Amino acid sequence: MPGEPAAPGGPGVIVRENPARLGEVVGRVPAAGPAQVDRAVRDAESAQRAWRELPAEERAEILRKAADTVDAMAGTDVLMARETGKPLADCAGELRFAAAYLRWVAEKAPAALADRETDDDAGRLVLRRRPYGVVAAITPWNAPVILALLKVGPALAAGNTVVVKPSPLAPLAVTRVLEAFRPGLVRVVHGGAATARHLAGHPGVHRVAFTGGSAAGRAIGAAAAEAVTPVLLELGGNDPVVLLDDADLTSAAMERLVMASFATAGQVCMAAKRLYAPRSRLAEVHEAYVAAAERVLVLGDPLDAGTTVGPVISAEAAERVRALIADAAGRGGTVTALGAVRADMERGHFVRPALVTDVPDDAPVVAGEQFGPVVPLLAYDDEDEVAVRANAGDLGLGASVWSADEERAFAFARRFDAGFTFVNTHNRTGMALRAPFGGVKRSGHGREYGVEGLLEYAQTCAVHAPAAFRAGGAGMGAGAYPT
Repeated sequence: MPGEPAAPGGPGVIVRENPARLGEVVGRVPAAGPAQVDRAVRDAESAQRAWRELPAEERAEILRKAADTVDAMAGTDVLMARETGKPLADCAGELRFAAAYLRWVAEKAPAALADRETDDDAGRLVLRRRPYGVVAAITPWNAPVILALLKVGPALAAGNTVVVKPSPLAPLAVTRVLEAFRPGLVRVVHGGAATARHLAGHPGVHRVAFTGGSAAGRAIGAAAAEAVTPVLLELGGNDPVVLLDDADLTSAAMERLVMASFATAGQVCMAAKRLYAPRSRLAEVHEAYVAAAERVLVLGDPLDAGTTVGPVISAEAAERVRALIADAAGRGGTVTALGAVRADMERGHFVRPALVTDVPDDAPVVAGEQFGPVVPLLAYDDEDEVAVRANAGDLGLGASVWSADEERAFAFARRFDAGFTFVNTHNRTGMALRAPFGGVKRSGHGREYGVEGLLEYAQTCAVHAPAAFRAGGAGMGAGAYPT
């Protein structure tokens, strides 16, 4: 995922333009300087003192009410579509999913965060979950609401308060959604990379959660390290898809695979980014994939009915993706344009989806994260070979394996260096609220979703009475080691 840009619009203001209708201003937000960030953190500190004392079930009920408010926010999907270029149906789905996630957190958090007590022959041990204090949530543009609430929901449930710094490329819908929370619990500051670094390194912040590109993640991590602040990083991915020789190439399966690559115009960290097919079935896979793309891919204005792929987010993104395609063609690769085009290509940052074949593994379109509407299809000869190729590189976010035999698929999944492996699907159709998501290698550390995602926002603190020193205990020598 590319790094976070500087705040556009000049000093003091961020102006967001519609990437599908250049020149159309969607909205403006004030850019925060260091003084505004300092004030937001101080206010969050003040609010957290009372919030952490509320019983967990009371905090959960406030999350449920926020979810109801999000569900009732008419027009927020249109706002998100206009600022991000994502199709309207996708934006509406993201909002529903975000509300569902808040309800899931409200249901699961009280038990997950409760004290754990053991009282046995070894003594009495109580493990309690303590909030960090103020959490800084630094979020990207491509799924602005759910990627903010993945941090805000569990952080609040655990008794923290949150300062959110959205991307300057999508500041509007998420700011509206965050108004659903009780005043004081969530503060929003807008800005670019400098604002993010100041927030991450602020001494009043005690936990940082970041989703974005690797370069920006390193900068956030470095800023937080100066204050010895722990960081959750969900960074980019170059997700491999391995179709085993018995993969079922049904119309439904191939349509899932196509959308796994091209949802949000391919600008998703967990998109299917490298497709590996057995050499004996390569032509069959190519034909089925192109046919599925003709059925499901419609490049157009995000607000038009039937659009499934919108523009990329910026002129820089469009130029970068076109350069990847041109490089592949220059290496002798074959580029197949996909789907239907209903967009005015000159009016916005539109790039037609493309499938690339006959390129080597060291081509940039294979070796790096494309983060755009282009995907390579590559042949392999045996499973040992493809496992090595799939694990090449320093990213390890997601992967998928496709097979008619589920046991065989799960066995192959163990060979991936990936934090999350999908079976017979990929991208959001393979997610589950209960399933922890995050990367290995340079794709970050920490987890979102699942109980593991809740516990990222609570510190485990222990209270221990060894049996040796309880009434009737045998005791032990001063300075002795326990046995």
